[in-house]
Amino acid sequence: MDIRTLKLYLHLCDSLHFAKTAEQMHVSPSTLSRALQRLEEEVNAKLLERDNRSVTLTHAGREFKLFAEQTLNHWSTLKHSIDLKQDVLRGRLNLYCSVTAAYSHLPGLLDLFRQEHPFVEIALTTGDAANALAEVQQNRADIAIAALPDPFPSSLHFAKIDDVPLSIIAPTIRCAVQQQISQTPIDWSSVPFIIPDHGPGRRRADNWFKQMGISPNIYAQVSGQEAIASMVALGCGVSMSPEVVINNSPVRDRIQLLASPVVIPPFELGCCCKVKRLDDPIVNAFLDVI
Repeated sequence: MDIRTLKLYLHLCDSLHFAKTAEQMHVSPSTLSRALQRLEEEVNAKLLERDNRSVTLTHAGREFKLFAEQTLNHWSTLKHSIDLKQDVLRGRLNLYCSVTAAYSHLPGLLDLFRQEHPFVEIALTTGDAANALAEVQQNRADIAIAALPDPFPSSLHFAKIDDVPLSIIAPTIRCAVQQQISQTPIDWSSVPFIIPDHGPGRRRADNWFKQMGISPNIYAQVSGQEAIASMVALGCGVSMSPEVVINNSPVRDRIQLLASPVVIPPFELGCCCKVKRLDDPIVNAFLDVI
């Protein structure tokens, strides 16, 4: 049980709508469901009743709502009291993430961080998510949002934020690729693929080709999942992409998800920093909001 989870729960109590709370609190629906499940396990009682039409608070849920409100009020009072007795945290935090993460996950983290530390200056750089670890290792970023690679460097620290599912994506416009994927079964070895040129996404794609037992027809190797989504939308080929990229893409109406013949493991998304920077007050404060 933590402060962030209590805030999620109270928002859900007010909205009584999982999708709305997930969107407004900048978490995925699966993350919200897991947070509620952990609360119910710790309280040892069902807090919400839900079906396909509605969400309602149980008696235990109403009791716990009161507890959560009191706890957050006491926490706010304590933080204010402590802040009056010590120096306010000041400085600069250099962040790096993809354009998609800047829309999907970073706002929720920054909202919480800036509430607690309004005098810390935020400097944000966006780019290819596959370059996130390098940005931290080369000291261009203090913290980067990245997918957990395998292997993970021992010099870095990873704090998980979310699980990000991946899907096979294809164009919806009338084109040669659309005709190929309309066949039953799909001849995956002949379909043109657009793949990342490096990083965890490239390794996922290579493993998928190996599991499928095919020698892929590579149309292009591209830097950045957002660029890949655009090329797919234009009918250049199919690809494997994180669903959060498609959900936040301006071309999402031109893209369809295809059923994968084999299971695609999700990305573990998190914040990365150097282990030796964990004692830095600003870095540590940002990791505390996760």
